[in-house]
Amino acid sequence: MTPQEMLTHLCEKHPKKQSSLKAIYEVCKEIVGSEGTDLRYATVARLGAERGVPKAQSIANKTGEVYQALIKCFASAKGTRKRPPKPRGGDAWAEEIQDVRIRLLVQSKLAELAEAQRIIREIIPPGSVIRVDDRSSGVAADVKLSNLERRALEYLRSDDFLSDWKMERGKVGDVVDPNGRAVFKPYTVQALEKVLKVL
Repeated sequence: MTPQEMLTHLCEKHPKKQSSLKAIYEVCKEIVGSEGTDLRYATVARLGAERGVPKAQSIANKTGEVYQALIKCFASAKGTRKRPPKPRGGDAWAEEIQDVRIRLLVQSKLAELAEAQRIIREIIPPGSVIRVDDRSSGVAADVKLSNLERRALEYLRSDDFLSDWKMERGKVGDVVDPNGRAVFKPYTVQALEKVLKVL
């Protein structure tokens, strides 16, 4: 299927995405027409930002499969391929492997890793912080502290514990011994208090 046929097919199946598909088509056509091979999502999104092309992350997401199909169609047309990932500087050690089969296997895995890292850099803007919270929305009803567990945690955050062991609270929720060494890591006291509130 040619890119033009793919565009027609996708526009019929997804009329709401028609304008974005046409914009992606025009950008890809320009890239291929100028003998370019860089059809990465980030490149297509950057070149088509003014024309209504979605952002790279939107193209790469599950909802962007329609856009991905059109870009892949351009990539496979006329043998156009994505540029292979450049070997990373720290991967030269793989060349020293004597066994040819193992060397090729290692180099293949290193290339896959480099490609995966490149895709991640395309989707996630540099310097951004991603927080993953895989906790369920609420605490399960059967997860509760027993009276003995509760008393043990309350003792750990109490002044009695500190005086019994000649320790003191640090400035960032930690607990330090007389020599200034951390016994509880930073924010442990706050964590204990949250656990006691929730459980």
